[in-house]
Amino acid sequence: MRAYEMAEAYVNGLILGPPSPAPGTPPEVIRARAVARLERLRAFLAFIGDPQRRYRTIHITGTSGKGSTSVLTAAILRAAGLRVGCHVSPYLQVATEKLQIDGELIPAARYEELVAALRARVEAWVGAGRERPNYGEFWVALALQYFAEERVDVAVIEVGAGGRFDVTNVIEPEVAAITSVSYDHVATLGTTLPEIAWHKAGIIKPGTRAVTAVTDPVVASVIEAEARRVGAPLVRVRPDDNYREIVSDWRGTSFTDMASGRRFATRLPGTFQVANSALAVAICRAFDADVTDDAITVGLAAARFPGRMEVVQRDPLVVLDGAHNPEKIDSLVRELEPLFPGRRVVLVFGVLESKSHAEMLATLLPHVQ
Repeated sequence: MRAYEMAEAYVNGLILGPPSPAPGTPPEVIRARAVARLERLRAFLAFIGDPQRRYRTIHITGTSGKGSTSVLTAAILRAAGLRVGCHVSPYLQVATEKLQIDGELIPAARYEELVAALRARVEAWVGAGRERPNYGEFWVALALQYFAEERVDVAVIEVGAGGRFDVTNVIEPEVAAITSVSYDHVATLGTTLPEIAWHKAGIIKPGTRAVTAVTDPVVASVIEAEARRVGAPLVRVRPDDNYREIVSDWRGTSFTDMASGRRFATRLPGTFQVANSALAVAICRAFDADVTDDAITVGLAAARFPGRMEVVQRDPLVVLDGAHNPEKIDSLVRELEPLFPGRRVVLVFGVLESKSHAEMLATLLPHVQ
């Protein structure tokens, strides 16, 4: 614990300034800062040897579902026999959740060692007259370096927010995936769905295979245009075309995969996890056509992601869910009646001031006490 705490104290000390732009900040100022941050991180990664180029990568973005899809994708590839790194953000309890290999969190002592080594590189960088990386940049560099040192075969990287100017967009992925597009982070991504979709489509690059579960035709057209622009083939994952016959309860969720006719199941409850699971299947097939249906079955069944409709107590029944934008709240509300049939539901709700809390509560309150 002491090793972990020492490392975490240094990393948290890199949090500089407010997490979001001040109200009224012009969009061009926000974008210029984001571009400068990406350029700084690319230069720092080059300074430490470009660790992100030593293994294959998959990049996943979306307003909702990108964390679940990342974990499901990593679990399938692990079941296929690969050594798989997975970086998700943010974390629920401990920062080391953001550094996983084959489903295991980095040990505390290894985390302290990794932070100390990268800290020394930062000091050498700063000593050469360069600007110090901030918290987000350091974390991405830390994850990419860890996966290189541990010699993973592939790293699944979740975008923090948006995509085009997110600090994770320093990788050259083999597969880029977009789960969904709706309203969140509007101060930095824009106030319309096409604007937000443009940001998310920015992870699609030349040489990348793109996959999306977006069904809205207006939003999908933005993603399709970006894929055409960079020459990336695009796979669309849709209900009925890719999956059907959904069953969900507290034990998890299952569906029929239309490509194979197989019945796949995950321990993650909620019908919304079917789109995430089907997208993960499509990502893995795009990444490696030899991923078998047996590996998909084993991987989906093994995947676990705390804080996503997670049953943390059964008597009385207590469920923990991290929904924090209107789209996720809509998905949560749709699950309440099927999962709590005829039961009184008491809600305990906490949210950051920057989120659309009034809109989320307006959706929740008719269904809970």
